[in-house]
Amino acid sequence: MFNPLDLPVYALEEDGILISTERSLLDMDAIQQFLANSYWCQGITQAQVERQVSASLPFGLYVDGRMLGFARVITDCTRWAMLCDVLVLEEFQGRGYGRRLVNAAMSHPELQDVNRWLLATKDAHGVYEPCGFEELGKPAMWMERKLPKDNRRWH
Repeated sequence: MFNPLDLPVYALEEDGILISTERSLLDMDAIQQFLANSYWCQGITQAQVERQVSASLPFGLYVDGRMLGFARVITDCTRWAMLCDVLVLEEFQGRGYGRRLVNAAMSHPELQDVNRWLLATKDAHGVYEPCGFEELGKPAMWMERKLPKDNRRWH
């Protein structure tokens, strides 16, 4: 049975920038620190970050061996993919790294059949629109279920 977590390592290198799905290169401490201070994962623990990364397809962006960016994809590699946790370290934002991460994820050979990509953002529409993302065409078709804040392990 196909499992997207068993995909071979995918890497792109251009202009001194490496984007790779190699899990051993990920700086998990940097990912956790960024996410724990973000509006969407505030307070997330190291164990929770490790769990979510292990259950998805991670992309790290590296310059001179240092991880400057990260994104992950949850997918069935056929019908849908959810782009999550796109981050670029604050001092490197505004240089196009986020857009490069998104484009690299969408260029992954095993994701070429995906016909619906989803993401949620409060303030980075300008990063995603040039990559082809737009507002939901039929938002009334979509539903969500969220735990009440009091029941969540992190907020």
